[in-house]
Amino acid sequence: MNTSEVKGTWNEQKGKLKQKFAILTDNDLMFDEGKKDEMIGKLQIKLGKTKEELHRIIGTL
Repeated sequence: MNTSEVKGTWNEQKGKLKQKFAILTDNDLMFDEGKKDEMIGKLQIKLGKTKEELHRIIGTL
């Protein structure tokens, strides 16, 4: 999978997350290369979910 395919997939998942959790913004879901853990940490705080819960949610979208 190339970089544009990964970004396309993430853009789809990002839209679904924003539908599921209306409080999320584009800034909350900004995925920078090498900063995945930072993004997950911000989502944990904002949504009150564990890292495992977030991975499960994202994996089922």
